[in-house]
Amino acid sequence: MHYQSKQKMDEKTKEKVEKVINSDRIFVMMKGTPEQPMCGFSARVIHLLKDSKVKFAFFNIFDDHELMQQIKDYSDWPTTPQLYIEGKLIGGCDIIEQLAESGKLKEILKA
Repeated sequence: MHYQSKQKMDEKTKEKVEKVINSDRIFVMMKGTPEQPMCGFSARVIHLLKDSKVKFAFFNIFDDHELMQQIKDYSDWPTTPQLYIEGKLIGGCDIIEQLAESGKLKEILKA
C-alpha cells in the first residue's frame, strides 16, 4: 500500500517544509520530544539515534498539526516518526530498526 497525498503542494509550502527538514543534517519528525517521546515508535528511533551519538533536530508533530500534514504530504509517507538525512527521507521506525540491525544506520549517519 502506498500513501497518496490528497493535494498538490504549492511552492511556498514546499519551501517551508524543506526549511524544517533541512534544519539539521539529521532531522526527525516525531510525536513528542527526544526527552519525552509520546509514542513507542518515536521513542525507539530516538533511542537508536542517541546510541549512535549523533546530533539531530526534531519536530514535535503536536506543536503544529498543519505542518505535520504538510511534511507527510511532502514525503508521501503517512506515519511518524520520519527520519531525514540531508533532506532525504530514510524511513519510519521499522526501516530505521532494520538499518540499525544490519549496521547500515551507523554508516548512513556518519556519511
